Amino acid sequence: MTQRPRAAVVVTGSELVRGERTDRNGPFLAAEALRHGLEPARITIVGDNPAELETVLRESLEADACLVSGGLGPTHDDRTVELLARATGLELVVDEALEAEIEAISRSVAERLRRPYADFAPGVRKQATRPVPAASIGLAGTAPGLVLRAPTGCVVVVLPGPPAELRRLWPNAVASEPMQELLARTRPPGRRVLRLFGLSESAVARALEEAGGDGDGVEATICARDFELHVDLVVEPGAEERADVLEGELVERLERWLFARDERGVEEHVLSLARARGLKLATAESCTGGLVAARLTSIPGSSDVFVGAVVAYADAVKAAELDVPQELLAEHGAVSAEVAEAMAEGARRRLGADLAVSVTGIAGPGGGTEEKPVGLVHIHASGPDGSRARRLDIPGEREQIRARATVTVLHLLRQILEDDTNP
Repeated sequence: MTQRPRAAVVVTGSELVRGERTDRNGPFLAAEALRHGLEPARITIVGDNPAELETVLRESLEADACLVSGGLGPTHDDRTVELLARATGLELVVDEALEAEIEAISRSVAERLRRPYADFAPGVRKQATRPVPAASIGLAGTAPGLVLRAPTGCVVVVLPGPPAELRRLWPNAVASEPMQELLARTRPPGRRVLRLFGLSESAVARALEEAGGDGDGVEATICARDFELHVDLVVEPGAEERADVLEGELVERLERWLFARDERGVEEHVLSLARARGLKLATAESCTGGLVAARLTSIPGSSDVFVGAVVAYADAVKAAELDVPQELLAEHGAVSAEVAEAMAEGARRRLGADLAVSVTGIAGPGGGTEEKPVGLVHIHASGPDGSRARRLDIPGEREQIRARATVTVLHLLRQILEDDTNP
């Protein structure tokens, strides 16, 4: 395998170590490093303890690139720049131009809050302090992103902790002179993606083995994600022909479960398919509490396809808002194939949709019976060309049941729309 320059990712923040927040920056920086031709060596999450952070930074400077997020604020516990200078043995200086830039923003904030600028001045000076060779790559609020080449030769990029701010400054980091010099030493690998639903990891692993396995410049990873299976093929320069053969063999064996060969989520595929047919979608949800609608509306522009949702948790709402007959609820219960069908028909009619899908189930931990245990979920889709129903028996905790039901609903919609566009 080609030896690419190595990148170490350091994510700072005690709230991440304590489990109060989930790290989103580490995976993003590692994926971006690989996309640009660097080999992600490790992701390290470290708290705000100075000794521990300095140790991690020292170790990370042994890589070709060190990508750091967090600790650039004006408060006492934002120590990344100070500890980076200590780890590299570089002198800290106040960048007067940077100070003036941050000061202008801080004075505006002070005026808006009707507070004296003197309250902000120490923090401004702190944020304008940088190691001698570092250059600013832009501000996120008052926090500057920095890039420098350490005495070890490592290219260090320091970015803010909030994910949106980090992602906004990342292109500036890539375009900086030290990063461009590093990236000139490597070629980004190619990447092929296969997205699958409805089979096991062992079945995919068996298909990979039967197809000849990876190697010879192609690295295959199988990842279970959101109750789907994602197969990624990382292709080294010169191994494209081998990748073509392996990808073709996998597609031949797994075509029945293959729903995408790109990065788009299933919700985006559903919207695209419905848009192509000029169909309007709606949902009626009980146990998922609007999670299906949330997935669909997370895609910009979904309003031209998705008309709305009814979250009908109580039986009274099912009857009043979705026209589910009271006698149906009394005879079969809210968690039943009959009520799921009535919910879907009611949503389609009341919301003016062409295709509506419903979901009702027992997410637990309580509420289950021997006849209807926790994890029982009924799904029903009603459209212009008929309807389809699914009964699921989902193991796991409440959130797992809700999440898996949501994904299954989206894939049922996709399958219906695909069947209609590809008879």
